[in-house]
Amino acid sequence: MKAEIKSLHSLLLEDRLIDYWPDDVSNFGTWIRAYIGPQGEASSESFDIHVCTPEWLKAQCATQSPLWGRHMLFVEVYDYDAIKTAIERYVAAVDGDDWADIAAKLSRVGAWEFEDYQDR
Repeated sequence: MKAEIKSLHSLLLEDRLIDYWPDDVSNFGTWIRAYIGPQGEASSESFDIHVCTPEWLKAQCATQSPLWGRHMLFVEVYDYDAIKTAIERYVAAVDGDDWADIAAKLSRVGAWEFEDYQDR
C-alpha cells in the first residue's frame, strides 16, 4: 500500500499556503498540516509539520532556549514548491501492508492526529 498527499494547509496563516510569502524568506517558521491518505482513495488523516529556517530556529533559541524539536522540516529559505516537493518525496517513499503501517511511518516526520491513540 502507498500513500499520497491530498492537500497542504497552514495552521497559522489566514492566506492559502500557496499564496503565503513571509516578510523574510530566510527567517520564518510556520506549521503546515498535510492531509495524507491511501493512494487512490478519498480518505485522509492530518500530519502537522513545523517548517522553519535555521535563522528562525536560531532566533527562537536566543529567546526561548532550550527548545525541543520534533516534526520539523528545515529549509534554507521559504519556497512553497520545494517544501511541497520534500513532503511529497517522503510520502512517496513510504509503503506498508496497511494504512496503520504507513501512518506510523509518516508520524515520524509529522504529528499524526491519532498519534498515541488507544482504543479503550
